Amino acid sequence: MEAVKKYSESELVLLLKQRDQSAFSYLYDNYSGALLSVINNIVSEIEVANDVLQEVFIKIWRQIESYDDTKGRLFTWMLNISRNASIDTVRSKGFQNNRQNVELSDNKHEAAGSTQIAVDQIGLRKVVHQLKDDYKRLIELAYFQGYTQEEIAKIEGIPIGTVKTRIRNALIQLRTVVKE
Repeated sequence: MEAVKKYSESELVLLLKQRDQSAFSYLYDNYSGALLSVINNIVSEIEVANDVLQEVFIKIWRQIESYDDTKGRLFTWMLNISRNASIDTVRSKGFQNNRQNVELSDNKHEAAGSTQIAVDQIGLRKVVHQLKDDYKRLIELAYFQGYTQEEIAKIEGIPIGTVKTRIRNALIQLRTVVKE
């Protein structure tokens, strides 16, 4: 039996920038479940979520040169790509038209299977729940449900400036908690 290769984040990034296929396979094997979970929180249909995941990994492959480790961790960068691709998909006209033609079903998540890693398992929600209630709600809406700051302001009935300030403060607080 072959030993599983493990990479440090810096080694992985370096190999990805060198277009190493085994490093990309490692990246997919170790991060696809977590990214799919994030995508699934925004895109509710598993088939579409899987398509978004594939698009995300293509973007990661093509845009790895733009990753800057001084701005954050590799997983955070990939998480943002996943989140943005999911939001773009949900907002697309094709997705909206398809949703109008799909029957409503209570068991839509049964097809998801057991191989997907829930956001709770990667510890993201646990860290978010350490925030103040105001911050926690806004992060939940923005990052797990995919709402824009303008939409959050309407939902919560607070000014857009307040939403921006609270989200910024929440992210600063999260950064502090994660670094500990």
